[in-house]
Amino acid sequence: YEDLVKAVDKAVEKFGKVDSLIHAVGSIVLKPIHNTDIETFKNVIDLNLTSPFLAIKAALKQMQKQKQGSIVVVSSVAGSKGLMNHEAISAAKGGLEAMIRSASVTYAKRGIRFNGVALGLVDTPLAKFLTQNEISKKASTSMHPMGRIGEPKDVTEALIYLASDDSSWVTGTILPIDGGMKAN
Repeated sequence: YEDLVKAVDKAVEKFGKVDSLIHAVGSIVLKPIHNTDIETFKNVIDLNLTSPFLAIKAALKQMQKQKQGSIVVVSSVAGSKGLMNHEAISAAKGGLEAMIRSASVTYAKRGIRFNGVALGLVDTPLAKFLTQNEISKKASTSMHPMGRIGEPKDVTEALIYLASDDSSWVTGTILPIDGGMKAN
């Protein structure tokens, strides 16, 4: 946490303020509960729920002084839709989405907005173990009604929009960017 506070302080020193925080950390653990040991579960919670909590806490100190700011987190469609073998990540991302909705109400009158994006599978280095062979790639692709896995560019414009003043009247939203998975 202290390193996060130092990072915010350095940003303020260099830029004078902190306009936005985008927390884009995640993991993919595909195991049912009976095959997930407690250490793996705790690691998933730490990375996907505790980590954004601490980053937000560090940024809020400055944003409250400024009376403005935008916080955007990256979640997963698994946070709100039941997906086979996603129990640990579903618990973490579901908690993250609930925290964002609650914080959006808590901080709205202080000029600080909270939003998120809930992703389907995006072709990133993290997802390589699912996209590197044709069998798992085909299975993953078939879960998305649009018939393809997402690309990073499918996500970046939404993150920029939610972090910017262009979305100044948007808070408490978790935008699905999932190739139609949540609708299915």
